[in-house]
Amino acid sequence: MKIITYNVNGIRSAISKNWLEWLQATDADVVCLQEIKATPDVLTDLLIVEEMGYQHYWYPAEKKGYSGTAIFTKQIPKHVEYGCGIADFDREGRNIRVDFDEVSVMSVYFPSGSSGDERQDFKFRFLDEFGSYLQQLKHTHPKLVVCGDYNICHRAIDIHNPKSNANSSGFLPAERDWMENFINSGFIDTFRHLNQEPHNYTWWSFRANARAKNLGWRIDYNMATSALEPHIRRAAILSEARHSDHCPVLLDLEL
Repeated sequence: MKIITYNVNGIRSAISKNWLEWLQATDADVVCLQEIKATPDVLTDLLIVEEMGYQHYWYPAEKKGYSGTAIFTKQIPKHVEYGCGIADFDREGRNIRVDFDEVSVMSVYFPSGSSGDERQDFKFRFLDEFGSYLQQLKHTHPKLVVCGDYNICHRAIDIHNPKSNANSSGFLPAERDWMENFINSGFIDTFRHLNQEPHNYTWWSFRANARAKNLGWRIDYNMATSALEPHIRRAAILSEARHSDHCPVLLDLEL
């Protein structure tokens, strides 16, 4: 099963940059999207997606043009779960999950705290409450992949300038500690499981020509429960895809 996570930073914008052609060429089995910023009724391209063989499930935010998640899948899931049952998070369309016989796959968009203290506090509450939700979920769904934009760099290797960003949202000590504890609780950072090389990033600021200089952050992950470790075959950052300020991240499972 080829799984891809991709924060598209507005699916209509991504489609205008030939995202559908990229999707067809990539031929992934499951595509987890974040920050869709749209409801499916405003998209005129869904017939093309269906012609590629994808079922598509959407969980947009109540606020138009904001946040939201979606999953495209070539295999019909036995169940689709919208949200986590926490109203503040579900209003923002933060997560959607599809369950198959052998694995469950979630698309999740963690909040950003970069706009100020209020949203940083919201982010910390999300880490606490949604983190507890995931801990419960992995007991009922032991083969689980939590794909998405976590808005956290785990370690210094995951950010281009750790010293100057020591007090930046996304690299705060408390956020990094949360990520460390999350992984230690039974989740695998599938990219780092296979690749320990530096300078591998998934997001670049639009400013200062950051992407061309590869001055980035690795904040997008395919986290898999430890029960899936024997099934991990490949993990890769697809940095050549340029439809967003993020790039997609791939996980190949042999199930």
